Amino acid sequence: MLFGQEHVKRYIETAGEEGHEWEGTTTAILTTKGRKSGQPRSTPLIYQAYGDGYLVVASKGGADEHPLWYLNLQADPEVEFQIKGDRFRARTRTATAKERPDMWRTMTAAWPAYDEYATKTSREIPIVVIERA
Repeated sequence: MLFGQEHVKRYIETAGEEGHEWEGTTTAILTTKGRKSGQPRSTPLIYQAYGDGYLVVASKGGADEHPLWYLNLQADPEVEFQIKGDRFRARTRTATAKERPDMWRTMTAAWPAYDEYATKTSREIPIVVIERA
């Protein structure tokens, strides 16, 4: 099973032929700029198309702190996003309270464990909207 940086490496090398389909869902590669280092940081994330954009969830498996990639995009919302062989510049934002319920349903349909993750933490797990730049 691909995971972590090996997942990123194989996904990029094969234009998503290896790694896009993962554990019964689909993944993309999100590349943020490290808020301290300024270096690119790539992370494989479950995603879903939504309207004209895409959604990812900053769950960190239900941990009480946000994942580092989410902190990075809060500091700089300009990212690169790769779905299979399509790598593009994008802008990110956190879903609003009004948008969130429908977006959460979309993401839990793709990965039901998000509902379980939400019970493990007191923080509201952010949903990130990714829109092509």
